[in-house]
Amino acid sequence: MGKFAKWIGGGLGFVFGGPIGGLLGFFLGSVVDGTSVSREQPTSDRRLYRTTAGDFGMSLIVLIAAVMKADGKILRSELDYVKRFFVSQFGPGTAQEALQMLRDLLKQDIPLRDVCTQIRQNMDYPSRLQLIHILYNISAADNHFGTAEVSVIKTIADYMGISASDYESIRNMFIPSTDAAYRVLEVERTATDEELKKAYRKMALKYHPDKVSHLGDDFRKSAEEKFKAVNQAWEKIKKERNIV
Repeated sequence: MGKFAKWIGGGLGFVFGGPIGGLLGFFLGSVVDGTSVSREQPTSDRRLYRTTAGDFGMSLIVLIAAVMKADGKILRSELDYVKRFFVSQFGPGTAQEALQMLRDLLKQDIPLRDVCTQIRQNMDYPSRLQLIHILYNISAADNHFGTAEVSVIKTIADYMGISASDYESIRNMFIPSTDAAYRVLEVERTATDEELKKAYRKMALKYHPDKVSHLGDDFRKSAEEKFKAVNQAWEKIKKERNIV
C-alpha cells in the first residue's frame, strides 16, 4: 500500500482505536506492517490536537460507506461516482486503494453513532465541517439527492456536533432552498447590508482552505470548493442588492 501510505503520510492517531479501528482493522494492519507510516497519538489536550490526513481519510471512507448504505442498496453507478471523486481528489493509485477499503466497509454493519462520537471527540471542528461538505459533494455526483442519503448526512452532522446553522449553510451549497445564498452566509433576508458584509467576512474566515491546511494538499481541493461557494453566495447577494 505504498501510495496509500503516502496519502496518510501525516500519520495515524485516533482511528487505530474505537469503532473506526474495528471496522478498518485489516487495512490498518496492512498499513502498519507494510510501511513506515507513523502512528500519532492524540494529545490529552484536545484543543491542541490537529487532525491528520490519515485520520481524516479513514473517517471519510467509513462515513461514505454509511451514506451509500442508507437506502439499503448499493448501485454500480454509485461506486463509479465515488471512484471518479477519489480519482479527481487523490489520483488513480490512491483512489483504487480507497475504493477497495470502501467495498469491504459496505459489507459491514457500521455503528454510526459510535463512529461519529469517536470523530467528534478527536477531530477539530473545521475538519468535521469538511467531512459534511465532501459527503454532500459525493451525493451530488449523480445530480440526485436521495431522501435516505440526505437524512443520514444530517444524522452524521448531528452526531458529530455540527451546529444547525453550519449544516444548513453547507446543505444549501448543494440543495438550494428559498433564500439559499443567505442561508449559506447564515443570515436572514431581512439582514442589513452591514450585517451581510459582517456575515460574509465571518463565513469566509470559517471556510477558508487554510482552516484545514493540516490535512494536506489532497483535501485542499474540496476545501477550496466550499470557500468558492461562500463567495458565489456573496456575489449573488451583492448583485441583488447593488452592494458596493
